[in-house]
Amino acid sequence: RLSLEEVLQWPQSFEKLVTSKYGPMIYKAYLKTEHSDENIDFWLACEAYKKITSQRKRISVARKLFTSYIQPQAPNKLNIDSPARKAIIKNIQEPTQSCFDEAQKIIYMHMERDSYPRFLESKFYQKLKHSLQTNGNNSMVN
Repeated sequence: RLSLEEVLQWPQSFEKLVTSKYGPMIYKAYLKTEHSDENIDFWLACEAYKKITSQRKRISVARKLFTSYIQPQAPNKLNIDSPARKAIIKNIQEPTQSCFDEAQKIIYMHMERDSYPRFLESKFYQKLKHSLQTNGNNSMVN
C-alpha cells in the first residue's frame, strides 16, 4: 500500500523516487502524460538487465533493449547522444552486464533534470499527496 511517508520522501532526491516501492510505477504514470514513459521503462529494464547472470538470457534481453530503445527505427527510441548509441551498436554482439550503462546514465540525467522537477510540481503529484494527507493514508494505491 502506498503511504504518505513514501510519497513525502520523493522530493528529497530523484533516487528516492526511482528506488522506492511505488515511485517508479507512479512516475511512469506521470511520464505517460508527457509521452516520455520510455525513459523510465528503459531505466528499469537496465536495472533488471544488470542482474542477469545467464549469458544466453543476457544476449536475448540485450537484443530486445536494442530493438525497442536504441536502434535508429526503434519504436521507443531514446534521446541519447551518438557516441552512446554507437558504443551499444558495437557491443551488442557480445553484450556485457554494463553495455547499457552509459545510455542508462544519460536517461537518468534527463529524467532527473527535466521531468522529475515537473513531476514534483505537477497536479498529478500534488493530488496524490493531498489525497493521502486528507484520507488518512488509505486511498489511491492499495
